[in-house]
Amino acid sequence: MRALLVEDNIALATKIRAALLEARFVVDQASDGEEALFLGENEPYDVVVLDLGLPRLDGLSVLRRWRAAGRSMPVLVLTARGAWTEKVEGLNAGADDYMAKPFATGELVARMQALIRRARGVTRPEISLGQGGEVTLDTVAATVSLNGTSVRLTGLEFRLLTYMAQCGARPISKTELTEHLYDQDFDRDSNTIEVVIGRIRRKLGSGIIETERGLGYRIALPAGKASPAP
Repeated sequence: MRALLVEDNIALATKIRAALLEARFVVDQASDGEEALFLGENEPYDVVVLDLGLPRLDGLSVLRRWRAAGRSMPVLVLTARGAWTEKVEGLNAGADDYMAKPFATGELVARMQALIRRARGVTRPEISLGQGGEVTLDTVAATVSLNGTSVRLTGLEFRLLTYMAQCGARPISKTELTEHLYDQDFDRDSNTIEVVIGRIRRKLGSGIIETERGLGYRIALPAGKASPAP
């Protein structure tokens, strides 16, 4: 899962980033509104944390311009404690959730994960995968099991499996996977996706990720289960 963190307070941004990395997010950062506006308009983020009190361009203006440009990624705004007018303005501008400072980073991460699930039509953190539902993915605990036995995945393997699982049964191109698995500074090579998928197949079974010629890859879901997201 790829997140954009927009916060000009260095100490707070460092704290949030550490919590997100621990939860296996890929994180891009911006410390002013103009940089945030550019990144949000040009990169495919799964979720955004947006402080409203930013230099150069305030957070509300950034959010309004994202929505006006058709950017629909979930956005959680950070507000000053007791500033109920900021909360209302943020929600009216297109925010999906808000948190008042100070806050617990654990709650912030949980809310971000919930926003991603909601945006993709996934109602529970646990997702069953494989034709027989033999693989269980817990997106909150960051665990994977095969027939009840825990399987250790690397951070990149876990992010890829989670992204595909939350996208449901639709085919996903290597380009889309690459855009959602790496931050903006990573030297992206779509061939790496093939290597990661090969490792996942060796750990969870060759049928867990199916190849769709000319389209990319598709996650295997239990027979009869509908895709959780369009």
